[in-house]
Amino acid sequence: MSSYYSEVFDRRRSVAVDVGGVKVGGDHAIVVQSMTNTDTADVDATVAQVAALHNAGSEIVRITVDRDESAAAVPKIRERLERLGLDVPIVGDFHYIGHKLLADHPACAEALAKYRINPGNVGFKDKKDKQFAQIVETAIRYDKPVRIGVNWGSLDQMLLTRLMDENHEKGGPMSAQEVTREAIVQSALLSAELAEEIGLARDRIILSAKVSQVQDLIAVYTELARRSDHALHLGLTEAGMGSKGIVASAAALSIVMQQGIGDTIRISLTPEPGGDRTREVQVAQELLQVMGFRQFVPVVAACPGCGRTTSTVFQELARRIEDDLRRNMPVWRDKYPGVETLNVAVMGCIVNGPGESKHADIGISLPGTGESPAAPVFVDGKKVRTLRGDNIAGEFEAMVGDYIRNRFGGTQAEDPDAA
Repeated sequence: MSSYYSEVFDRRRSVAVDVGGVKVGGDHAIVVQSMTNTDTADVDATVAQVAALHNAGSEIVRITVDRDESAAAVPKIRERLERLGLDVPIVGDFHYIGHKLLADHPACAEALAKYRINPGNVGFKDKKDKQFAQIVETAIRYDKPVRIGVNWGSLDQMLLTRLMDENHEKGGPMSAQEVTREAIVQSALLSAELAEEIGLARDRIILSAKVSQVQDLIAVYTELARRSDHALHLGLTEAGMGSKGIVASAAALSIVMQQGIGDTIRISLTPEPGGDRTREVQVAQELLQVMGFRQFVPVVAACPGCGRTTSTVFQELARRIEDDLRRNMPVWRDKYPGVETLNVAVMGCIVNGPGESKHADIGISLPGTGESPAAPVFVDGKKVRTLRGDNIAGEFEAMVGDYIRNRFGGTQAEDPDAA
């Protein structure tokens, strides 16, 4: 976290939870996670997607465990990932028959790093508490944490009805929306209390309260944080597709995180047809990075363009540099410690180009419309070279690579005047 944000950002103190070696809550950084959309029984497809999500930056990955075939596949998935050298915690998402699947498939119960259960559909009427207790007891037996994940699409209707009736008897001081929000909060807190009574330690519990509207999420998590010190998983459920899902998730999560609320996040994007599932991981990382909470990849600053930049050269170069940095980060994180703090500027004209480039670690100011066909390059605030000709993009890309190796590779930087 940058010094600026450490001064203005007061993180809510929650109880830290160990999820397969990844620490969630307490003083630890906000964790990025995601979920597969493969049939878990298809081991090959699920392993491939878990690997893709993890390589993209998902520090925890959740998979659906909905029937015997998927439960039986879990230990095979875990074993395959370990053979690939991927030490990523796998969370099992259980609904309706989770208690039975965990009991019938002990290897699955052991292989998972965490169980996610929904108190709204873990069981109904007199079976609800019994089946909830069975899952919690299994978690205790295998020393696994549990995420108690309330979702307003499957909210405990008995609890909601009781609160609605009580509100009606009081003359309706709260709106139906406010009562629903209270039911979501109570469902999470009462379930956590029951889990602790059964014997699950507080540092083995994570809470979430998923809704699909921005203002509801802000209200619910603000209240949940006020009344609990459990670690909290944030996410706007059914956020939607494309820019709508990104904007809605960013708007909701950024507000609560700025209040110090939230220990792990997921961006629940609906993929475009044939789209890349890892997009939700990238959005989560970008959200945390632009808010100053974490740094994952180097920052590329680029101007929006105007009438001075009728050429698309700077846009193409900015995209090329961004793609190259993100593509190489899985290797560079280990090879070049600290490379994620790099700042690169790709500017399109003389107005702000030289100034922005000087502020970056390495930057280029491309010629705008009517300007001299020359592109000055600045390194650590000093002009070191002027590029000309048809291969400006390739030459600058090579300079970025050299800068990374020299600065983060543990070798002495070359004299820029000698280049």
